[in-house]
Amino acid sequence: MKRIRYASMLATAAGMILALAACQGLRETPDKTPTPVALDGPGIQNGSTVQLEYKLTDEKGTILDTNEGKEPLVYTHGQGQIIPGLEKALIGLRTGDAKHVVIPLEEAYGPIRPEAFVEIPKERIPEKLQTVGAHLVAQGKGGQPLHAFVKEIKEQTIVLDTNHPLAGKALTFDVKVVGVEAAQEK
Repeated sequence: MKRIRYASMLATAAGMILALAACQGLRETPDKTPTPVALDGPGIQNGSTVQLEYKLTDEKGTILDTNEGKEPLVYTHGQGQIIPGLEKALIGLRTGDAKHVVIPLEEAYGPIRPEAFVEIPKERIPEKLQTVGAHLVAQGKGGQPLHAFVKEIKEQTIVLDTNHPLAGKALTFDVKVVGVEAAQEK
């Protein structure tokens, strides 16, 4: 009988100690709640002026372009100044954030468009540029530069490809946000 009473008292004492500890823990919880860490500046949103460091690679990992160690790329978010897929992937990032982004061709420069291949008479192309792969720059009606690459040379004509050189490719960006300025109130 004494053993049962002694075990019962021990169990009750242990339960009381656990209850007191739990209450003590509850009472101290507010004091031990971590203070929220302030994020580094505003997040990227429409109208933000953004500075980026980037490395662009293709599906094989070949570096196509980079500004690492150079001046950052500066653009206004939401203005269509960079490809749609990258712009979408950057929303909410803050200064110091880094991200690896794979952009499908539909959100990059799109698929290769067959209608972008044009055939023109040979005499309209300077002879030194009548080589497959040659890069031609012409001026559009509005004064904007038009780029084309010699795709094929035929007997009387030359086939030019006016697709963007990165059309038809998924692109991989490794980006680091160097700076974000919040959109200006107007």
